[in-house]
Amino acid sequence: MSNPVFEAKEKLYALITKALHDAMDAGDLPVCEEPPAFVVEIPADTSHGDFATNAAMVGARAFHAAPRKIAQALCDHLDLDGSGFDRVEIAGPGFINFFLGRQWFSGVVNEVLQAGENYGRTDYGKGEKIQVEFVSANPTGPMHMGNARGGAIGDCLAAALDWAGYAVSREFYVNDAGNQIEKFANSLQARYLQIYKGEDAVPFPEDGYHGDDIRQRAQEFAEIHGDKYLDADETERKHALVGYALPQNIEKLKTDLARYRITYDVWFLESSLHHGAIDDVIKLLSSRGMTYEKDGALWYKATENGGEKDEVLVRANGFPTYFAADIAYHYNKFAVRGFDRVINVWGADHHGHVARLKGAMDAIGLDGSKLDIVLMQLVRLMKDGQPYKMSKRTGKAISLTDLLEDVSVDAARFFFNMREPNSPVDFDLDLAVEQSSQNPVYYVQYAHARICSVLRKLQEQGVCPRSCTTAELDGMDSAVETELIRTLARFPLEIIEAAKNYDPARLTKYAVEVANGFHKFYDKCPIKDAAEPLMQARLNLCLAVKTVLCNLLTLLKITVPESM
Repeated sequence: MSNPVFEAKEKLYALITKALHDAMDAGDLPVCEEPPAFVVEIPADTSHGDFATNAAMVGARAFHAAPRKIAQALCDHLDLDGSGFDRVEIAGPGFINFFLGRQWFSGVVNEVLQAGENYGRTDYGKGEKIQVEFVSANPTGPMHMGNARGGAIGDCLAAALDWAGYAVSREFYVNDAGNQIEKFANSLQARYLQIYKGEDAVPFPEDGYHGDDIRQRAQEFAEIHGDKYLDADETERKHALVGYALPQNIEKLKTDLARYRITYDVWFLESSLHHGAIDDVIKLLSSRGMTYEKDGALWYKATENGGEKDEVLVRANGFPTYFAADIAYHYNKFAVRGFDRVINVWGADHHGHVARLKGAMDAIGLDGSKLDIVLMQLVRLMKDGQPYKMSKRTGKAISLTDLLEDVSVDAARFFFNMREPNSPVDFDLDLAVEQSSQNPVYYVQYAHARICSVLRKLQEQGVCPRSCTTAELDGMDSAVETELIRTLARFPLEIIEAAKNYDPARLTKYAVEVANGFHKFYDKCPIKDAAEPLMQARLNLCLAVKTVLCNLLTLLKITVPESM
């Protein structure tokens, strides 16, 4: 799998290491059993070099010599033949800068074209089994803006992990048990009874769900069953109402998320844990001395495992808490299904739950460090420069379905991933629908469509792209062409970094960078009017950019237009 920047970096690291040993063998540097660790990095300003190393700087103490002297000894023993690097410079107090040769850049264009739809994929993750759980909205009502952002972040993070060589499973945890389902049942029951007895005769629960969706489900139930459950036992009535409404709500979640281009590998029901899994994990905690009884309840010693206070596992009434179910759920992820690592995407308001859940994994004999939580900050919708909170259709807080009526799925997925998860997002509704270069997703899509247009127009004139020799590709030596190719070379590395740092925002920023590089190239480097070999070389570069943009937008599940 092609990863040009990583491969060049690894090759350079090996060259520097060999030069160090050769310099010691030649007596140009004192013998040092273990030379100090050094780094190879890309300078912020590539005019100073494509790569740089601090090997001479960090070696000053070990070799008892000035960094510039060490740098000179290293350069004297560097063998760059066949490495892709054509020159090296010593800068400042002893930094060593390396410059890639023209053939390396030409090689990148060929690598992109040869890899095609697989360019960007690597085996970095070595097939490590990772689960990403995200959204997991309560099935008792519509999805809100936090769910919308969590969906975009979680799905794109899972895609980045997949492209980086991990074995990824996407999961939705359905909270179909516990207090929220009891509230759901009470709310449905009140609305059902109100249909026949009137709203004044049937008080609505103070802590009930007031949304129109509850009225809708109760009305649907009444249309199917009539007043059959009017005089039924309350437990029977609520069971029937939830039995109808909950599957309907779960199905709507699936439908809404599919419209948002999210499909899950697993929909895990919390209720399945109440058939022995919770009891088993409580017994396991107790056997490890992690529980005690107090006030008729069973408590977990959370303070012994990073928690701020001990937590109730089983209430005095015998019902397990949500936390007990959460421990059982994550035990299932690690111990039963064998995930090597688990990533949960949560709202920032859950930050207090992170340490206690990781600690609970340690308490049951698992490794809490393998549970990673991505906390995402709030979303603020903006329109006409002002916060925008209410849906015109419902008069209530805007839901995911409301949002997708106003903006495209492309814009929603791109905009929600434009900032790191731990940064708040101002979602500009006006910008999201604007068809101009100011709209970043439009700008990126237009770059792809523009390349398709160039290819179509040339084909109409009988000109088709052909393979180019390395010498022909070497002719693309302007600063604009070089920088664009350098940007394309980074694509696999950007995916790896997005996966490593749980930050898919790297990919939207990179997409804008690629588009910007292409638009500059298009404006400054004539294609049709260039001499035939250079025209073909530039067409090859256009095809390489097209490949990267197509792969990147496909990864992000954003439409790849051929005309706009």
